[in-house]
Amino acid sequence: MQLDAIFKAYDIRGLVPAQLDEAVVERIGAAFAAFSGASRIAVGRDCRLSSPSLAAALIAGIAGRGTAVDDLGMITTDMVYYAAGSRHQPGAMVTASHNPPGWNGIKLCLAGAAPVGVDSGLQEVRRLAEDPPPSAAASGEVRRVDVLGGYVDHLLGIVEAARLDGLRVAADGGNGVAGVAVPAVFERLPATLIGLYLEPDGRFPHHHPDPLRPENLRDLEALMRREQPDLGVAFDGDADRAFFVDDALLPLPGSTVTAIVAEWFLRREPGSTVVHNLICSRAVDETIRRSGGVPVRSRVGHSYIKGVMKETGAIFGGEHSGHYYYRDNYRADSGILTLLVLMQVLAEDGRPLSVLRRDFEPYAQSGEINLQVNDPAGAAAAVGASFPDGEQDRLDGLTVSWSDRWFNLRPSNTEPVLRLNVEAPDPAGVADLVARVRAAVEEIARAGA
Repeated sequence: MQLDAIFKAYDIRGLVPAQLDEAVVERIGAAFAAFSGASRIAVGRDCRLSSPSLAAALIAGIAGRGTAVDDLGMITTDMVYYAAGSRHQPGAMVTASHNPPGWNGIKLCLAGAAPVGVDSGLQEVRRLAEDPPPSAAASGEVRRVDVLGGYVDHLLGIVEAARLDGLRVAADGGNGVAGVAVPAVFERLPATLIGLYLEPDGRFPHHHPDPLRPENLRDLEALMRREQPDLGVAFDGDADRAFFVDDALLPLPGSTVTAIVAEWFLRREPGSTVVHNLICSRAVDETIRRSGGVPVRSRVGHSYIKGVMKETGAIFGGEHSGHYYYRDNYRADSGILTLLVLMQVLAEDGRPLSVLRRDFEPYAQSGEINLQVNDPAGAAAAVGASFPDGEQDRLDGLTVSWSDRWFNLRPSNTEPVLRLNVEAPDPAGVADLVARVRAAVEEIARAGA
């Protein structure tokens, strides 16, 4: 059985049924049970049309190894992390996150919500799935478990719900599983939820569940234009990522959210460590230092962020892509918890988000630009020679920094492309540096790198 195509850097993902069907998923379930060595594993699923049958196959594979299963039903990914953390058991979530409806996949974690990625066990799971271990003499017990109430209690124990009185939030669930959790959270808040597409529907009939794409925010922006809330939020398909829109209908970059949340935590625990990935704005590092914290850079990707958080005892971690991780949430990411923290920031600060954000956005950014090359790793390694006047590091691809600008160029894990991120004091500076890097990459490509 060839599984290389569906085992990615951080999860398992493929087209159903061409790459991922019940037989494959059952093998993966047996492999994960053997790999984890646990006596009980929690399993959740999103609302995709293929998720019930694939979750059943995953459960069958786990139980067939003699491992008991807590079937969590249709929930968000961060609810699986909550179960894994609070119940100290491995977890598996059947989801393809923001991929189109024809896709599905599996996210895995160990007890305590520890990540399972390419450098932390995922390749061993793949190897075991190629040649599954034999079934146990007796199947493991499967029981239905509801974690929603405990999950809501957990989130509301991190923020001060009473402080959120009077806030109005517009939330677009994208017909994903955010609709399972978001209304339940707001039932416990003195705030108003203005909901949009909160009915889970695996066909995703209104728009693609990927709020990173501007066209998928249009309905939320139209709702905000009518309702004039304090804040807008859009969730991806499994609700682990949240994307925010201010009262002026402008989206917040992940770096801005990271800086705002970091400052909030550092007011509560001065001197704490905050982790951010290396494509976050320099403003994140500056905010952490200004707030009395210790900034630590990480490679891009949740397994790296979580690993650095564990090593350093960090209170919070953020990625420019919209993943936000919390020490008090088992170092797991949660879009809904990030929404609650931003709501508390607004309640405490008193300024509109469109004004508050200006404190955290002194630079211009390019956004992520994909450059097609035949040998991404070789090209990234060679580009540094074109910028001898900059400070260089290779923590993740190539980063070249100057006093007022920087760029990062790193190979994709899944495509023959280089991903370029640039930051400078103004848009003209960004455009100039993008052009210089692009020219260097093209010259190397012509030379056959």
